[in-house]
Amino acid sequence: MSEVIKVGMADMAVCNGDDAVTTLGLGSCIGIAIRDAVAGVGGLVHIMLPDSTEIRNNSNRLKFADTGIEELVAAIVKAGGNRSRLVAKIAGGAQMFAFGSNSDIVRIGERNAGASKKKLSEMNIALLAEDTGATYGRTVIFYPKTGDFIIRSVGMPEKVI
Repeated sequence: MSEVIKVGMADMAVCNGDDAVTTLGLGSCIGIAIRDAVAGVGGLVHIMLPDSTEIRNNSNRLKFADTGIEELVAAIVKAGGNRSRLVAKIAGGAQMFAFGSNSDIVRIGERNAGASKKKLSEMNIALLAEDTGATYGRTVIFYPKTGDFIIRSVGMPEKVI
């Protein structure tokens, strides 16, 4: 029987076989799904902020795009994934509040998406698909074995990327 492992905010999980990982309520946060298709292992990290260097005294590396992706990759490799075969998909990064301002605080979803893409590129991990932006939240389920990244949003049709 397969298991769906829940990932909280600033959290991650890795699985294989028929198991899946899910995270609920991605607003401006990003869910980054990475897998090695050959090994059938992968995982999901739920990041909240783009850059760990902008915050002092923060010990949770999973909160940030730059360090969260590094931690997820290390965990996938430890679980049997091959670093050179990793590919990614991302979802989230919505602009949940519209204050008529273009400040970085309001644009956090856009900044999270940009930082996630930048870090994946720096690590030579291909971004195969994304569902980011807009003004609605998302819940995602990722199946590392198949690579299916299911995206559910209230009032929207379910997507598989």
